[in-house]
Amino acid sequence: MSFKKNSQSIYTSRFYFKRRIKLLSVFIVIAFLMLIGRFIYLQIFKYSFYKGLSENNRIAVIPNVPNRGLILDRNGIIMADNYFTYSLEVTPAKVTNLNQTIENLKPIVGLSVGDLKKFRKIFKESSSLDSIPIKTQPTEIEVARFVSHKLEFEGVEIKSRLFRQYPQGTFASHLIGHINRINPEDKETIKKQGWQQNYKGTESIGKLGIEKYYEARLHGKTGFQRVEIDVNGHAVRTLASTPAIEGDTITLSIDSKLQEIAENAFNKYRGALVAINPKNGEVLAFVSRPNFDPNLFVAGIDEDEWKILNESLDKPMLNRAINGLYPPGSTIKPFVALAALEHDIRNPTFTIKDPGFFSLPNSGHTYRDWKPFGHGVVNMVMAITVSCDTFFYGLGIELGIQKLSQFLSRFGFGEVTGIDMFGESSGLIPSPEWKQKKFKQPWYLGETVITSIGQGYTLVTPMQLAQATATLANGGRVIQPKLIQSIKNNQTGQLEVFQNKTIQGLRFKPENLALVKEGMINVTQPGGTAAAFGAGAPYKIAAKTGTAQVIGLKANQKYNPSLINEKYRDHALFIAYAPAEDPTIAIALIVENGGHGGSTAGPIARKLLDYYLLKTVSPIKEDTKVNPPESEYHD
Repeated sequence: MSFKKNSQSIYTSRFYFKRRIKLLSVFIVIAFLMLIGRFIYLQIFKYSFYKGLSENNRIAVIPNVPNRGLILDRNGIIMADNYFTYSLEVTPAKVTNLNQTIENLKPIVGLSVGDLKKFRKIFKESSSLDSIPIKTQPTEIEVARFVSHKLEFEGVEIKSRLFRQYPQGTFASHLIGHINRINPEDKETIKKQGWQQNYKGTESIGKLGIEKYYEARLHGKTGFQRVEIDVNGHAVRTLASTPAIEGDTITLSIDSKLQEIAENAFNKYRGALVAINPKNGEVLAFVSRPNFDPNLFVAGIDEDEWKILNESLDKPMLNRAINGLYPPGSTIKPFVALAALEHDIRNPTFTIKDPGFFSLPNSGHTYRDWKPFGHGVVNMVMAITVSCDTFFYGLGIELGIQKLSQFLSRFGFGEVTGIDMFGESSGLIPSPEWKQKKFKQPWYLGETVITSIGQGYTLVTPMQLAQATATLANGGRVIQPKLIQSIKNNQTGQLEVFQNKTIQGLRFKPENLALVKEGMINVTQPGGTAAAFGAGAPYKIAAKTGTAQVIGLKANQKYNPSLINEKYRDHALFIAYAPAEDPTIAIALIVENGGHGGSTAGPIARKLLDYYLLKTVSPIKEDTKVNPPESEYHD
């Protein structure tokens, strides 16, 4: 019995043992099949993927950043170029103790407070894997010192970097603009434009002016190197290389010498000037004063330097040529006169007897002329010549604000000119609809009176005023102004020449246009408001002076600049074109708080005209006799 039980127990044990063996065998077979399957999957189906990962561990792809394209003036003078220099850079992710490393570097390379401020600013905006400059343009002695201590500074190295350079410093800074380090907003722009691949390794981007507007052409095309590296990350050999393609060379329509004369002529004054060729819309000079040094921004501007620029009362970062908004003052009168003639509100023989003031119909309110006792008998030509406010007050009333606004809009006032620069302001030509929408108030007749002499709500930019003057000069062609003349593709060598387009052709009666031009020519003759400006010129000039109030005057209050803070003094405006018979240059400028257009702004314009037409620069004596300072508008 006992033997039987033992036999049965042994049999049962063997049975379960064999079953376990079978199950284990099946498990082992399945496991091996899974391993073989996984091996086949990795070796065959995922071969390319893992081969790529392996190659990436062995091969580094290094971007070759292209040289940024040059910016030249119309005569080939370099306005922006590049140069190579050393840069001491830190990769934070490779540094064990960043603060201690910086402290150890100080006695070796002479890190300044400004260097450290720039580094910390860039560090906040960058990845810890980025190579961040801690000192740009170190001296040869500083480079030698660092190299002798190189082994002590893991994650710190000397690199050769390409830097942008503006050889003429502050010259034409608002026109050229500047580059600066790429920030998060720029990265979003790069992503939207689909430029990510082309901007690998690029640290800076155009921020203002031509540098920003033509960024896509100036940047160039990034090349790449496939480099084999060892376990320590050192390059062993170059496997393949795609060369970088230099950015395109941009030639501007600007004449550097003309630009220099204009900038120097402003001297201490703030303001702006634009000179245009009325035949083709090329911008010959583009001035905004005061300006700034774009070289400060190339490697990242110091916080203190930026604070000085940004908080200055003179606003050196404001591009006054396209963003400065000013009442046009009496420079608007030729356009208003043409509007009246074209609408048959006035005819060439119409005259008034100017008593020195204008009384609003059915109202006791009077508007004074700049000349206290008036100009006597005045017709259209003389009204422009002597800038008779009284004549234009009445003209504006009869013309009406709707016709006046619509006519001025045809010249481009109240709209952007379309110049190749970002951020242009549109200015303002008022209308009853605009005022109702803006202030919820009706339009008053007195507002039409002051609009007719360029005061009130009307605001223009110097760029708009220059375009309108060029349109008047060329007989009615509104041409889109351009700063660029040509672009050379440095990959193909192809030269792309730009032709400015005519936005619209305004049709005027020849006799009406001739009458307005006659008045403008007489402005520069004896008896005109810019007689001193035109004195001795061997060519004929058409011009118009203007004065724009910064603050209003109370009734019967006389304007006395010596009793007014400089920033509240009137602006001086001036428009001109020459030679009057066949104009090749049209100018518009404003001198902020400069007083009378003829005496302050006129000499600046004359220097430009003399150089452009005669290749000489003549000193012009300011006119101190025209328009007494006690007048209300005195232009």
